[in-house]
Amino acid sequence: MATATVAQAATPIKIGVQAPITGQYANDGQGIADAVKLLVKQQNAKGGLLGHPLEVKVCDDQGEAAPAAICARQLVNDGVLAVIGSYTSGAALAAQPIYARANVIQTSDGTSDELTARSYKTFFRNAPPNSAEAIFTAGYFKVAGLSKIAVITDHSSFATGLADAVVADAKKEGIDVLDKAYINAGSQNYTPVLTKLAALHPQAIYFSGYYTDGGLIKAQMAQLGMKAKFVGGDANQNVAFAKIAGNAAAGAIIINVPAPEDLPYPAAKEFLAQFKTAYGHQPPSIFTLTNADGLRAILYTAEKIKSVDAAKLIPALHELKDFEGLTGTFSWNAVGERTGSPYVAFEVTPSGAYKIIYPATAAGK
Repeated sequence: MATATVAQAATPIKIGVQAPITGQYANDGQGIADAVKLLVKQQNAKGGLLGHPLEVKVCDDQGEAAPAAICARQLVNDGVLAVIGSYTSGAALAAQPIYARANVIQTSDGTSDELTARSYKTFFRNAPPNSAEAIFTAGYFKVAGLSKIAVITDHSSFATGLADAVVADAKKEGIDVLDKAYINAGSQNYTPVLTKLAALHPQAIYFSGYYTDGGLIKAQMAQLGMKAKFVGGDANQNVAFAKIAGNAAAGAIIINVPAPEDLPYPAAKEFLAQFKTAYGHQPPSIFTLTNADGLRAILYTAEKIKSVDAAKLIPALHELKDFEGLTGTFSWNAVGERTGSPYVAFEVTPSGAYKIIYPATAAGK
């Protein structure tokens, strides 16, 4: 193919991936890296980007701040045009100023509101922020008749920010927040915290942290005989949640944008099929696809303006309107916030799949 031959002879354009390839969030980090590699392979098969081949540079930040800063410096030194990642807000926050100083584009599914509050022009969020999720979550509590809740969070910037926002919005809806408890992520045994909260008789336990802990919390709630409903924030939406929680997973509620298998868009269904063909399994979570959309939006915009000059590409990305993503149509505003993303409440089924239960229109009712 002539176009591919021309691209191969040109100077490569480097795309960075900063994600937790190892560690407790490796499941999602590997999904992000795989999605980027697949998109780059497809783009190169079409002749690359503006006649240049794309090359992927992956750096493992383990989802933590210190390695994230090291990754950011390494990827900047590698000369990347843009970086997809990281998965956690803490890692994204640590890398953010390094990319900003180097004028390197960064897209991340980190949902901490602080990420866009800093007003770095190089940052673009590919998932909705904590504040939007909190409003939806409080609305779900009210509709579901969950008037007394207890909240659990870990100490990460993402989870504490989401927990604080959910508490504030729940109170606005007249929900009685009985307590907010803290856990140390990865500590395995959450029965002391759960026992304390069980004595308050909440109708729901809301957990704002990650699936690695959320699955254990749900399992230990069952072991303690707790009747409260488990409601988890978006970072609990991962195929590993049900594996960790085991038989106790069924009935858990998770708040997020639609899961991969529930996406109604033709492009998403096609990409899911391509991903499974390439890797032998479906993406681990929706965050595989939100990160894929970050790269797809960059490639689309570069082709539209016919330039990969950051000075031209960055303002063009801020003006992106109604981009048809794998995760739905979205835009980026002046501070890099993604707008136009719906939320749903899933119930985990006995098979470990997700069933949309709210809103009724999304559930097909």
